[in-house]
Amino acid sequence: MNITRQIAPDIHWVGVNDRRLQRFENMFPLPQGVAYNSYLITGEKTILLDTVDSSVRDQFIENVAYVLGNRSLDYLVINHMEPDHCGNIEAIVRSYPNVKVIGNAKTFQFFSQYYAMDLSNHAIEVSDGQLLDFGSHKLRFYFAPMVHWPEVMFCVEERNGILFSADAFGSFGTLPGALFSDELDFDTLFLAETRRYYSNIVGRFGSQVHSVLQKLPLDTITMIAPLHGPLHRKEYVSRVLELHKTWSLYAPEQKGVVLAYASMYQNTEQAVEALAFKLGELGVKEMRIYDVSNTHPSYIIADIFKYSHLVLGAPTYNMNLYLPMEALLKELQVLNLQNRHVAIIANHSWASVAKKGLNQLVGAMKNITMIEPQLDIRSTLKRNQMEQLDSLAQAIADSLNSPDAP
Repeated sequence: MNITRQIAPDIHWVGVNDRRLQRFENMFPLPQGVAYNSYLITGEKTILLDTVDSSVRDQFIENVAYVLGNRSLDYLVINHMEPDHCGNIEAIVRSYPNVKVIGNAKTFQFFSQYYAMDLSNHAIEVSDGQLLDFGSHKLRFYFAPMVHWPEVMFCVEERNGILFSADAFGSFGTLPGALFSDELDFDTLFLAETRRYYSNIVGRFGSQVHSVLQKLPLDTITMIAPLHGPLHRKEYVSRVLELHKTWSLYAPEQKGVVLAYASMYQNTEQAVEALAFKLGELGVKEMRIYDVSNTHPSYIIADIFKYSHLVLGAPTYNMNLYLPMEALLKELQVLNLQNRHVAIIANHSWASVAKKGLNQLVGAMKNITMIEPQLDIRSTLKRNQMEQLDSLAQAIADSLNSPDAP
């Protein structure tokens, strides 16, 4: 049975929802699965834009065949060579042996690394900015290296102003019967998952994202069609572009505090909890508290990208920083987090290592403002340190209220 939808004159969504996949890239939890988007243009020429993961091949091939009807496929555009999008290139070429495959030099290099099929008789190599005229539809290609792979390119269908954006502007989650952001409750269903997707998958490459945003003809874009998640049109085009501009600059969306802690016997947890309650008394409303041992880091990272301030609490463990906290901070380093205000609560019983480890890892990030005083508690928070805790809470609240805060 085919499951397709026309999204513009002669342009169809032929993707597939995967509600069974548990982890994206075998790392990131997918409580609502993931959508693999693919698009088929049926003008004077038939043009398929990207394929889908091999695990959903049967549904995809049926969708393509249904939309084509009795026509053959003239072209396949490969905007991204990651396996969840290129997993059916061979199947398409076998099904439509006269198809021409459009990509760039790096695209075809990666294809030869993944697959044994010889594409030399099918390949059309395009350059950055090149326009291909297919009669009623024209596609202009924009290279987007390291968003988030080196071969990535976007293309704009110029008649309708549709940006086919590869993995950019995507989201975790399956499509709930509706394809477009304006047809569903985007803020409830997809905003957090869009942020989690960006921060964890693309987050490291903010400068590259910002660069490609600078060269796209944004004033002509009326629809964004990514390879994952909902499509965007109407007011959501500008909204989604603005969000991604903010994220690409590592600027927080809003003022607020993420309190992330590690705790073996609840003592560090209690200190962080006490700080949170003091912040609440001082009028801080936007707070998120996470136990790094119980929450997948992708959710914590997404909120760290969202908010301006970060509190880190962790004990010493085996003469090192508690490992789940170390792993979170190293991941934030890889993702190039910057422009945040950070407070530290460390804990130790006989060797004060956590404080040093927290400062070293945070200090390696760019444009970080450390909030004083830093707490280094011995086993449990005692009454003689409550004044320090009060001072830390006030310093965080003052920083949040400062016009200079991000």
